[in-house]
Amino acid sequence: PGAGGAMDLAYVCEWEKKPKSNHCPSIPLVCAWSCRNLIAFTTDLKNEEEKDLTHMVHIIDTEHPWDVYSVNSGHTEVITCLEWDQSGSRLLSADADGHIKCWSMTDHLANSWENTVGSMVEGDPVVALSWLHNGVKLALHVEKSGASNFGEKFSRVKFSPSLTLFGGKPMEGWIAVTISGLVTVSLLKPNGQVLTSTESLCRLRCRVALADVAFTGGGNIVVATSDGSSTSPVQFYKVCVSVVNEKCKIDTEILPSLFMRCTTDPARKDKYPAITHLKFLARDMSEQVLLCASNQNSSIVECWSLRKEGLPVNNIFQQISPVVGDKQPMILKWRILSATNDLDRVSAVALPKLPISLTNTDLKVANDTKFFPGLGLALAFHDGSVHIVHRLSLQTMAVFYGSSSQRPVDEQTIKRQRTAGPLVHFKAMQLSWTSLALAGIDSHGKLSMLRISPSMGHVLDMNMSLRHLLFLLEYCMVTGYDWWDILLHVQPSMVQNLVEKLHEEYMRQNAALQQVLSTRIVAMKASLCKLSSSTIARVCDYHAKLFLIAISCTLKSLLRPHFLNTPDKSPGDRLTEICSKITDIDIDKVMINLKTEEFVLEMNTLQSLQQLIQWVGDFVLYLLASLPNQGSPVRPGHSFLRDGASLGMFRELMVVIRIWGLLKPSCLPVYTATSDTQDSMSLLFRLLTKLWLCCREENHITEPDDTLIDECCLLPSQLLIPNIDWLPINDGIISKLQNKQLVRLQFGKAPGLVGHTVSSQFDAFVRAPGQPKIDHLRRLHLGAYPTEECKSCTRCGCVTMLKSPNKATAVKQWEQRWIKNCLCGGLWRRMPLSYS
Repeated sequence: PGAGGAMDLAYVCEWEKKPKSNHCPSIPLVCAWSCRNLIAFTTDLKNEEEKDLTHMVHIIDTEHPWDVYSVNSGHTEVITCLEWDQSGSRLLSADADGHIKCWSMTDHLANSWENTVGSMVEGDPVVALSWLHNGVKLALHVEKSGASNFGEKFSRVKFSPSLTLFGGKPMEGWIAVTISGLVTVSLLKPNGQVLTSTESLCRLRCRVALADVAFTGGGNIVVATSDGSSTSPVQFYKVCVSVVNEKCKIDTEILPSLFMRCTTDPARKDKYPAITHLKFLARDMSEQVLLCASNQNSSIVECWSLRKEGLPVNNIFQQISPVVGDKQPMILKWRILSATNDLDRVSAVALPKLPISLTNTDLKVANDTKFFPGLGLALAFHDGSVHIVHRLSLQTMAVFYGSSSQRPVDEQTIKRQRTAGPLVHFKAMQLSWTSLALAGIDSHGKLSMLRISPSMGHVLDMNMSLRHLLFLLEYCMVTGYDWWDILLHVQPSMVQNLVEKLHEEYMRQNAALQQVLSTRIVAMKASLCKLSSSTIARVCDYHAKLFLIAISCTLKSLLRPHFLNTPDKSPGDRLTEICSKITDIDIDKVMINLKTEEFVLEMNTLQSLQQLIQWVGDFVLYLLASLPNQGSPVRPGHSFLRDGASLGMFRELMVVIRIWGLLKPSCLPVYTATSDTQDSMSLLFRLLTKLWLCCREENHITEPDDTLIDECCLLPSQLLIPNIDWLPINDGIISKLQNKQLVRLQFGKAPGLVGHTVSSQFDAFVRAPGQPKIDHLRRLHLGAYPTEECKSCTRCGCVTMLKSPNKATAVKQWEQRWIKNCLCGGLWRRMPLSYS
């Protein structure tokens, strides 16, 4: 296939070269990639003076790889395993001394981690580690990628958690296998206590050099082990975990084992003495296993699957009892699926995490439409190259030639290369959750990020390429995973189409699902629109829309029913109902229909909301003032003028604010008006209602009439039109990767902002560097050189203070909305104080 165009380097990030300390190249490294696009990896720092190694864990988010959080793990021996949990917010690390640590974010910051709990098997190196399964399993059906219902494309697979609490809630915890043949399970109780239990895998304990863990649909755990020699069998065990009398109990039983085929093949009998890699193809596929056997300079890879087979019965028994003859006894047996030819020596393996359905029809459709994510696994070789091979047939689908591995020209050059000293190669590798990106860590601790084309380099028509990306975007929307790795493949020319198609697909879902995904799709559209200079203005609108939805929910939730036992709707719902029913353009006439006692709040609560109220007032004024000059759709705010739902929300908020203003006039939005007698709120409400009536019904949108436009033309002469703060500064990497040029970065050093078309368009909506900074979510001014510590969102870049300046409960309620994640769903990262 088109191997050349299938994979390319997006960026590399390396460490600053320091003379005193360096990375120890001989030690195995590990890395792990979470569903929120955080990558954790290890390096070992060798200090000249102390002669000992510091075992470091580094965590980056893929959008800001230079902003690395490095922590001395406190592990005394080399770190052997790293594992993210299914939510991507906790990390396990295990070492060669039997210690296992669980890391979680401090204050929900992606660049600040702490070790909270752990477990250990003293002095017994851990060779395999996994979180227990939480029972959630999806299957992607490529065959159904044209179906309208998300439930058909991404169906839930019946899968039992490894262990359940009362009421069927999955219990959290982890399982590890040690070198001496022990299996240890730790359970996290809801109260934070850890229950640990350790048991030997079988009566005859033997050395375990390699192991892996997988889960079955029935809630059992399968462990595969090998003693490292290819002449020994690969053993499999079933492990059941239960809680009896507040203690964790482990039961194990032996499953069928296998011998690698290369050891029984006379031509290769003693060629590959060591088994170097042993992996189940997926954590939830215990019936398929990948094995790699190697010698000093070459390897062979085999894929095996566990099948149920009938056992033939001897004729003698059939004559005695005809019943036995009818029903063949079934046994489980490992059968080889595929094997490679002799390869260069394999240094690392990365398996796909995309739970693609492997039925024959799905595989056929995938092959016909050239949709390969989730079907390939990656092998890295000692010569620096990476191959992607099919997970079932092991045939090569794509090749990437590293810097040191040139395409083979003739025998001489290959011989010369061998002697040129040690080649740089990946020691640890991970595929992203959609398989569209691959991260590798080489022996110098340098991180390389590779793009992998969804069609493996096959040239497709635009429509098909869009469909592939759309399918994966929808998958991320349904699962809540981060979609950064998909954005790597979006060209500016695709943005418009992708956003429209995404919206169409979303509108085909049922109302309940639309409600659940309502903010996620807005955030997704915003991140897509950032990638093209012609759609930047729409990014402003999407962010404003997320902000509006959040404010509307928060302010409505502050309203309290007057009598506690009122059976009908909540005050917020009643407000919505009355505002949509009474289309009067006079704000006071709408207000009369509401029960004002539901709106009574404490004075200081109202005062603490003034900044949010001001934003609503300013935004309404800005929208109405920009209505007349809508010749070009480039101005921010454009999409709101035809968006009945958003205008309706603004209208409700204006009514609430008006009532609150009667209680405490100082919480009202401040307008600078030319005349003293003018009632600005009722003027804006009148115009807003007229505009809302034009587009209230989605399928029947009318143009605003001339008198409305004339009145809006007069606004700038009656009120001072505010400047709206549109976008936070864009400091991520994604927009710099579009021209397919390799970007070189350094850990700990933010790259200079390179000017190009998208960023220059972007700067039109951003505060200039010297201007005062603003807290985007609290709408507070921070001054030109902020003294408060701030955090910024990894996805949209919006900035807010780490500590709340106001202790009012209403403010707390507002802050709870974005304490864990930004309104767009991105992760928070702590910013250096000098970020200005």
